[in-house]
Amino acid sequence: MKPACLIFSVWLCLLLGCGPKPHDKLIVGMDLAYPPFEMTDEKGTPTGVSVDLARALGKYLGREVQIENTSFDGLIPALKTGNIDLIISSMTATPERAQSIDFSEPYLQTGLCLLLRKDATAQSIQDLDQPGKVLAVKKGTTGHTYTLDHLKQAKVLVLDKESACVLEVVQGNADAFIYDQMSTYQNWKHNEATTRALLKPFKEESWAIGVRKGNTALLGEVNQFLKEFRAKNGFEELGDRYLKDQKEAFRKLGYHFYF
Repeated sequence: MKPACLIFSVWLCLLLGCGPKPHDKLIVGMDLAYPPFEMTDEKGTPTGVSVDLARALGKYLGREVQIENTSFDGLIPALKTGNIDLIISSMTATPERAQSIDFSEPYLQTGLCLLLRKDATAQSIQDLDQPGKVLAVKKGTTGHTYTLDHLKQAKVLVLDKESACVLEVVQGNADAFIYDQMSTYQNWKHNEATTRALLKPFKEESWAIGVRKGNTALLGEVNQFLKEFRAKNGFEELGDRYLKDQKEAFRKLGYHFYF
């Protein structure tokens, strides 16, 4: 027979429910180091596309939003342990990540691109998978995952920050930096004298909101919010607010713009 205290504990767990308890506030995890999507202003206050999206979602749900600044590779563990309720951090929905968390419907289309040294002759990702080539990737991103799965001959530098990856290319220590389309464009425009960009994605991706596995009620609410937010041109307004110049540049270059 099981000890009475163990039986009581099991009964209490079933009655009250086990696992992470819901928060009064909607705690949203994001890595505030990815402007203009996740960043801070001069006073250190969270701002950006994802911050405004999170606050619009909180208003829709009737819950106050708390932004929890978390390193990108710590977001999924924080969600799984219940320290945050959602991830809104320019996160690509991948089959690997979907084994650990659930994803909303996609809200943004993008893809992996290349920021190259100015004198680099490569015209594709395949040109870079050669002995002697050096590629920079940000830890925990899909660019990092792509190199592990597909690039077997080039040397890969795994760095913690986007800025560090860009610097390796600018200084000529890396041949290329693998990252998303918008960031590649911005990093190229900031460093036109030392870099060039291949903006056509070699791998299409989509971003989505991360939800804890099994939280179907919240997932349903998030998906309904995204549907209504899009119908009200909420994403177009965010694009105009934070990415107006980029929208126009992408139009001229013939690339679909994001939302």
